[in-house]
Amino acid sequence: MFTLLRLGALAALIGCGISLPAGATTEKVGSIAEQQLRHIATYFPGRMAGSPAEMLTADYLQQQFSALGYKSDTRRFNTRYPWHHQDGEDTWRNINATSVIAAREGEVPQQILIIAHTDSTSPQSDADVQKNLGGLSAQAADNNASGLGVMLELAERLSKEHLHYSLRFVALSGEEIGQRGSEDYLARMKPEEKQNTLLVINLNSLIVGNHLTFSSGNNTPLAVMRQTRDRALTLARRSGIYAVGKKEKNASGSPFDRAGFPLMTVSTSDGPSGKMPAVLKQHFPVGLRNQAQRDNLAYIDHWLPGRITSRTHSTVAVLLPLIRELANP
Repeated sequence: MFTLLRLGALAALIGCGISLPAGATTEKVGSIAEQQLRHIATYFPGRMAGSPAEMLTADYLQQQFSALGYKSDTRRFNTRYPWHHQDGEDTWRNINATSVIAAREGEVPQQILIIAHTDSTSPQSDADVQKNLGGLSAQAADNNASGLGVMLELAERLSKEHLHYSLRFVALSGEEIGQRGSEDYLARMKPEEKQNTLLVINLNSLIVGNHLTFSSGNNTPLAVMRQTRDRALTLARRSGIYAVGKKEKNASGSPFDRAGFPLMTVSTSDGPSGKMPAVLKQHFPVGLRNQAQRDNLAYIDHWLPGRITSRTHSTVAVLLPLIRELANP
């Protein structure tokens, strides 16, 4: 699927500098992302796919994008996910989820797709409920108000800039129940839109993990890895930001990767288990990070003081110049 058109276009992606253009917001880089993260986590807890909170979040995001001048709309879709009962029986739960799409056209139809999931963790078994994973009280600050906050800051700072390639921001629902939102989005893409999608950037869980991490998809060509993941690491080093790079190990991890799109996932990782900070081992165990009592602002601010501010700054400080370069080769 990675065509000569993509190869030719992406071969020229390294370009311009990182200074903010005249007329752009003068707020500190990362501050908008932090404000949005805290707002979404505080006012829209329990953003499970198909829930009232998820629908309200979608409306909020759509309004934010529209206010920035993007062509934006919500997209509803029907889906379902299995529920595993304690007695061993499995049943289906049907829901109507809502994703948000915002686009700004460039000089050419080729586009860069920036995605983040809107929905918080949905319990999928009686055992999940007993562990308090997700649920109606979960602020889901890390997973994934953080991705939405960074997405909104990028959208704001890029809203007035010249674009050669088009930008499309997509807040997907249904990702925590088997990536249903990604599957729905891919199923609705027209052949020409698939052909014109040069790169997918996925923003997910950016706060708690010890290291800011840039990962390339399994099906992403080496040349594109260098121009995206490796370039992001270079920009991070220049700004004094510690970040690590990886290649996705799970071949079935992303529907966009399986569909053959060049992919870069921006997230966090803990590093070797033996070197994991004690605070993460004790207070943010990997299998329980999506508990409502852990993935919330008060808990993160207490056990990782200053992390939300520093990580939103670091993420935007790397991605903003990178996307500028990609969008204007």
